[in-house]
Amino acid sequence: MGRNLFFQRIAILLLLPGMGMLFSCSKSSFLDKKPNTDFIIPTTLPDFQALLDNDAVFGRTSALGELSADNLYLRDTFWQGLDAKEHNAYIWAPGDIYGGQGQQDDWDLPYEQVFYANVVLDGLAKVKVDSSNVQDWNALKGAALFTRAYAFYNLAQIFAPVYDNVSAPTDLGIPLRLSPDVNTPSVRASLKQTYSQVLEDLRGADNLLPSTFPFANRNRPSKPAAFAMQARVYLSMRAYDSAKIYADSCLQLYSTLIDYNNTLSTSSNLPFTILNLETIYQSSFFTGSNQSLAAFLYPKCVVDSVLYASYAPADLRSQIFYRINSAGVPNIKGSYNGSIYPFSGLATDEVYLVRAECQARAGDKTGALSDLNTLLVKRWNGSFTPVTATTATEALDTILVERRKELAFRGLRWTDLRRLNKEGANITLTRLLFGQTYQLPPNSPYYVLPIPPDVIALSGIQQNQRP
Repeated sequence: MGRNLFFQRIAILLLLPGMGMLFSCSKSSFLDKKPNTDFIIPTTLPDFQALLDNDAVFGRTSALGELSADNLYLRDTFWQGLDAKEHNAYIWAPGDIYGGQGQQDDWDLPYEQVFYANVVLDGLAKVKVDSSNVQDWNALKGAALFTRAYAFYNLAQIFAPVYDNVSAPTDLGIPLRLSPDVNTPSVRASLKQTYSQVLEDLRGADNLLPSTFPFANRNRPSKPAAFAMQARVYLSMRAYDSAKIYADSCLQLYSTLIDYNNTLSTSSNLPFTILNLETIYQSSFFTGSNQSLAAFLYPKCVVDSVLYASYAPADLRSQIFYRINSAGVPNIKGSYNGSIYPFSGLATDEVYLVRAECQARAGDKTGALSDLNTLLVKRWNGSFTPVTATTATEALDTILVERRKELAFRGLRWTDLRRLNKEGANITLTRLLFGQTYQLPPNSPYYVLPIPPDVIALSGIQQNQRP
């Protein structure tokens, strides 16, 4: 079976990506379009690998959280011309931010990823495993579990509230599609069930995936990636002891950092390559109709002045991450994926910062500063002086500042704002457009974006409340 023919056939099931998986028990015109005799089901391990290697589906995440966070601001006239979703997400507008428009990639694409992963998991269960194929079978199952967890987690950061141990059993999570059967009705799981499924999938993945990752195929998950992802998930849950364990497990397997002094050009528009040594798992923001994403490199989209001013003169990140445009304000350069589209995957710098933060929260000032300085010495020029602190709390404050500076425009700030405000950080976001001020207070219900209207209409699931 040719790869192109396979994707043509599987695409028939995805004529309405994501939405096809959200139909209720009643039949629909979408389901009626499924071919009865001409649909090719993947059955071999190469088929499953080809499906998971489809970069048109996998390795892409929503930019809505980044657009709603505080790393950037948009020029008045540019913001005015955005489509409804971006226009409204930027100012945390109430109600339906989509202007009634359905088929939103921010929801549909992750569920397309889930569907593909479920197709692979379902197919693998029917493959006879023996000594000749067990290694490939394990790697494929682990990759499918990882990619499903990755999609579920990313959906939860946009369409579900921040995790809280007390309210998680009753807070609404997301629909957990665990089968490729499009006829199964969707219901919203609780937030606790959502995160439990993410972690169950990732634990299954780390038991199956190889301990080393193929350097030429960073879009394929590995055991270090599964550990790094668990560290990210537990950090978002504010389960800091567990986050530290998985960050440490990742770094024991892979801990390489790029020395910005010796290997990167501060004058290059794209300083990084897609095969850079820090990337553990490759993904980036998808473009689609995201006009603001396309503007990240242009004067219409400006790096927040407080963020940019936080880099010291000897900090090479200010020159490697950003450029000063003709108007004298900073724009971002290309990110860790070697392209103009910001990187949203997993990398060792994030894992060092997770472990440093968790150690500081546990009172281990020495361990926290050791991890922080291991990272920063690779970011500054030769004049770097190691960071010191008198208390673990002081070290934590410094680490959180460095986390924002190191991981800016990586899709993590929105989740950080949600969890840190739960910790009492009391961060209020502010926009100023055409003389009007918009604010997002801490722990606001507007930290949860509405589900697209077509999904609500087709599935009947409960909408997020944005009064």
